[in-house]
Amino acid sequence: VQLVESGGGLVEPGESLRLSCTASGFTFSAFGMTWYRQAPGKERVLVASITSTDGSTDYADSVKGRFTISRDNSKNTVYLQMNSLKPEDTAMYYCKAYYRSALNYWGKGTLVTVSS
Repeated sequence: VQLVESGGGLVEPGESLRLSCTASGFTFSAFGMTWYRQAPGKERVLVASITSTDGSTDYADSVKGRFTISRDNSKNTVYLQMNSLKPEDTAMYYCKAYYRSALNYWGKGTLVTVSS
């Protein structure tokens, strides 16, 4: 099982980034997918999620209207489109695959830095 995040980097406030997380080693389409982030000195928090069934999405209040999660089951990939980035979005971003409450697979993360 492997989850590999990519797309992080250094951007200025107001700019955009698209993160990708490509999965292998399990049936991607059967798993819900989530993005978490962890800022320095803080706990890891849920940012966005998308279900395996109907593709329903949910977002943390802090990113609603700015971030969009999507998935492409044909590519075993989940995306996080991040617009209007703010310095407080600076964090390591992780994707996690989940199957009910039984299985959780984590990636190693990609760093997003928002700074002028």
